[in-house]
Amino acid sequence: MRKTYYLFNPGRLSRKDNTLQYTAYDEQGLPGQVKYLPVEDVADLYVFGSLDANSSLYNFLGKQGISVHFFDYYEHYTGSFMAKEYLLAGKLQVQQTQHYTSKTKRIVLARKFVEGSAFNLLKNLRYYQGRGRDVAQEIGQIEGYVAALSFAPAAPELMGLEGNIRQTYYGAFDRLVPADYAFGTRTTQPPQNELNALMSFGNMLCYSACLSQIYHTQLNPTISFLHEPGTRRFSLALDLAEVFKPLLVDRLIFRVLNKKEIRPSDFVQDLGRCVLKESARKTVVRVFEERLKETIQHRSLKRSVSYQHLIKLECYKLTKHLMQMEEYKPFKAWW
Repeated sequence: MRKTYYLFNPGRLSRKDNTLQYTAYDEQGLPGQVKYLPVEDVADLYVFGSLDANSSLYNFLGKQGISVHFFDYYEHYTGSFMAKEYLLAGKLQVQQTQHYTSKTKRIVLARKFVEGSAFNLLKNLRYYQGRGRDVAQEIGQIEGYVAALSFAPAAPELMGLEGNIRQTYYGAFDRLVPADYAFGTRTTQPPQNELNALMSFGNMLCYSACLSQIYHTQLNPTISFLHEPGTRRFSLALDLAEVFKPLLVDRLIFRVLNKKEIRPSDFVQDLGRCVLKESARKTVVRVFEERLKETIQHRSLKRSVSYQHLIKLECYKLTKHLMQMEEYKPFKAWW
């Protein structure tokens, strides 16, 4: 099975026959350790340091179907190199576009994404409520917002309710993590404290994981339903990420902080920004990869599937809805 590789250090990536050669640079910018990645072993690359590569290398990656996702120093996602859209199908493209342009059809899908997100984050809160954390007020408020989803006339109103749900949810975080961390308010550009830095980094990993799975289906990643399509982003990945962030990102945050896999000393304040040190980023990536590979017993398929495969199954369910084969129902955790 192909794997995801994470490149944290500055370096150069080049082709060596049918192998990828990665040469890391040291602090002086001089070539250091060389690693070889068998191309048939690589699913995609996540690049967190500066990377030297030429067009010949990207041509090679494109032919091999290998995507490259780029992040800047502050852990912001900046873009992706995606191989040629080899699976796009004209009929599905037409249906996906029509579901976006039709207000009636779009609101159905947009509402489903918010419902799935709200259900899964409520699952997180109820887990901790059952273990003595007082989050009953937040649960009640979120349930009220969920009840109002059916009255939202369009995607912007749904986004407003989704924002209220998230804000209420974040208000409970201070009771779910050690006292060393205070959430305050959600800040992204830039993240102002440790919890916000962790959340931004985890959300970008989730977004990229969703984008990678969309790429291996016939869906067009630029046409979305909850988030407004943009000229420079793959907005359908944002829609899918809403469903999976409570399971892949929020639970990761609770784990690494409560188990002290990451400590306050793993963060650094830099020019009004809070960022993770490289060692902490590697820890988050390791836990995130473990989570993607973790399997559950799927109720409908009657077999074990990984969280990574759950994202692809979500794409297939969305495809069936667009082709009017089966109504889309967002993934909802049952454990």
